[in-house]
Amino acid sequence: MTILRQTALLLWKDVIVELRAKELVYATVFFAAIVILVFAFAFLGGDRPPVDLSAGVLWVTIALAGTLGIGRAFEREREGDTLRALLLSPAPRAAIYLSKLAAISLLMLTVELVSSVLLSLLFQVTLTDHLTRLAALLALGTIGFASVAALFGASLGRARSRDVLLPLLTYPVVMPVLIAGTRGTVALLKGEAAADYWIKFLLVFDAIFVSIGVWLFEPVMKGEG
Repeated sequence: MTILRQTALLLWKDVIVELRAKELVYATVFFAAIVILVFAFAFLGGDRPPVDLSAGVLWVTIALAGTLGIGRAFEREREGDTLRALLLSPAPRAAIYLSKLAAISLLMLTVELVSSVLLSLLFQVTLTDHLTRLAALLALGTIGFASVAALFGASLGRARSRDVLLPLLTYPVVMPVLIAGTRGTVALLKGEAAADYWIKFLLVFDAIFVSIGVWLFEPVMKGEG
């Protein structure tokens, strides 16, 4: 079996588990909606918020909801000792890492879809004018965020403070993703050409950190296996 086929099978396992439990999707979507509502009520009754603020709210929501979903995803694997079973299986470590990255990305993209709709309604922002490039920006930003968070989420193992350590380790590394995503979204909403630069930046970031994650996943998981 090729790595891509094994990755797809492991991803399908995660999708089936989530479709049955519906735990992570409901929790992260609800959390994202609450965050956007809090920001919306903060500016209720005033002038229309600038697009810079709308873009910032979107990416703050993505970061917070993504961290919540990633932490819970690995916690569920450890509760059933599933992660240890996967590491003891003949599946390559790269396939395990890539499947987790893909599963986390799918979860975050679902959150982003709901968040974008709420943002458009509550902040009166038109997101459909540059839908293709916005989708590319969100997808690349999601992969970059998930590539780092998946590696740290898996490597923290059974550390007692892993819920605190995960954001502390993840956010400094993914700060370029959040900055690029925010500035790229602002550029798109303002119709500026700089959005293409940020899309290319995220593409390079993803290539680097996905490669690093594939390379480092096996050594950092030796203690779990």
